[in-house]
Amino acid sequence: MQDFRKLRVWEKSHHLALSVYRATVTFPKEELYGLTSQIRRAATSIPANIAEGCGRGGKADLARFLHIAMGSASELQYHVLLAHDLDLLSNADHKRLTGEAIEVKRMLASLIKKLKTDN
Repeated sequence: MQDFRKLRVWEKSHHLALSVYRATVTFPKEELYGLTSQIRRAATSIPANIAEGCGRGGKADLARFLHIAMGSASELQYHVLLAHDLDLLSNADHKRLTGEAIEVKRMLASLIKKLKTDN
């Protein structure tokens, strides 16, 4: 078991979740239980799965939860694109959030690879 807060990828994904919450605060009220909820759940799922993986038994469990976090990051990318195409997100927010999600995915991939080579 390790402290998830010490992982840079958790820190980056936590900041991404915070950014998503800030960017979606202006979404229309009729989207509260639709796209707003979906995009926020995908964003918070990333650091939550990293944290859960750190609290599990070992490297294999951690790697499995990192893969789930990777899937959530891909889901977030799609929701950000959809929000942009629906004119709910500005070009700047779309570009920034997409870039942050891609950076988190690269970090996750690197950590997954490291865990596999350590075994």
